[in-house]
Amino acid sequence: MTTGTTGTADETPLFASEPQFRAFFDDPRWALAIIRATVLEAAHPQVGAALADNSTFVAHPWRRLRNTFLSMRRMFDADPAVREREAARLNRLHAPMSGSDARGRSYDAMDRATRAWVVATLYESAVTMCRLSGQPLDQGTMERMYAEYRDFLAALDGDAGELPEDLNDFWRYFDRVVEDELENTEAARIILYRLFDHLPAPALLGGAPTLWAAGRAVVGPLLGAITVASLPEPYRRKAGLPEMPGAPTLMQGAYLAAGLTRFLPEDWIDAESIIETLSLSPDSDDPRARTATTLRARMKRASALLRLLTPLSGDTDPNPVPATSEAAEGRRSAEEFFRQVLDQTGDGHLDWPDLAAMARELATRLDLDEPEETRLYDAFAAWWRELQAALDTDGDGRVSADEYAAAVPSLAGPALIRVAEVLFDVTDKDGSGTVDADEHRALFRTAFHRDLTITDGTYDRSAFVGDFLSFMSGRRRNTAYDPLLADA
Repeated sequence: MTTGTTGTADETPLFASEPQFRAFFDDPRWALAIIRATVLEAAHPQVGAALADNSTFVAHPWRRLRNTFLSMRRMFDADPAVREREAARLNRLHAPMSGSDARGRSYDAMDRATRAWVVATLYESAVTMCRLSGQPLDQGTMERMYAEYRDFLAALDGDAGELPEDLNDFWRYFDRVVEDELENTEAARIILYRLFDHLPAPALLGGAPTLWAAGRAVVGPLLGAITVASLPEPYRRKAGLPEMPGAPTLMQGAYLAAGLTRFLPEDWIDAESIIETLSLSPDSDDPRARTATTLRARMKRASALLRLLTPLSGDTDPNPVPATSEAAEGRRSAEEFFRQVLDQTGDGHLDWPDLAAMARELATRLDLDEPEETRLYDAFAAWWRELQAALDTDGDGRVSADEYAAAVPSLAGPALIRVAEVLFDVTDKDGSGTVDADEHRALFRTAFHRDLTITDGTYDRSAFVGDFLSFMSGRRRNTAYDPLLADA
């Protein structure tokens, strides 16, 4: 078998030819496989603890999906510079993530054996999806793709020694981890029994909550049943996962149906375009968002006409919101802002992982290099220390929603101003002291899918900082930062 790079970066290239795995990027089956792989990752105690403490997958699953997909694209890119830059970014992102789980066991996102398991779940789930959809990979293809995944791990860790070199040994390694190390972790339970049932609408469909809730009520349980049925039997047995009657047949049918898309024209399915479209804010000036908004408006008018013709007693609101309310004035309530923006991890509290998640998202969207990324993280860390000192009245190391609501003005302190100034500096590429029209478009349209109205075509430091502070202190909704930090 041909193996890939397992030594230093100056040896052979990561991929000698077009990666086998790239063929799956626009394959609808991969959507099912990535959910399965995520559950197997979360079932590992170290990964599960890191996800529970640091990840935004509960509060912002669509954003997490988009970022994961784009990262995989970069790690399997044909350009070695793109791969090396993404590997360095991933290592910087994971390096600060360490701590202890609920049982006092330590975890470290940079642990090499744990990172190897994450790569192993991606490979095994790709092979499994082909088998379940009636298109099993031949031995040669599996070996080539396995070499690519070992190269993927080598790009992150410097070598791939934590994964067996021989594919036959890999299957023994995989079975051993499933039998001996995986657990019914909190993170795995959240994915299977909470995330599917309470999945928030993607940004583009956020204006149709009733329609989304109706669809989710049907699709959510089905996705959960399909995912459980596709997991390795030893893990299902050990974790006590109930299997819905008929679930194996349903699972097989779902993979077979997804596999039939291979007969569609090659350009009909573009995963990146689909993900980006779902991530668009409804009031974005992107043509795709305008089309969806127009269709939704027509549906609302039809619904209103139906209610007019067949009025229901429960349709009227006995306590209509007055025109002078916070909503009418374009402001968020403290509870709404805390839930939608500050509580990035969805655990009901504000602490450092929430602010770190904001910094990660900003750095990812703006594609910052290491020095700029470090400045941004340092600024967010200073803001967290400032918030903790001002709002953590009970001294438990985190800020509750009540503590936040009682001292909202404290959010816009000197440290938050430094965060805004760092963002201004990375946006002001030419160092002119203003953000011109081109820099403005690069930041808000390309990164955030939103434009701001600027009368003179420029945005000076004061105006830039003021707009950011207005958003981060919860004083204004509908700023350019909403789709970045508030949308799911």
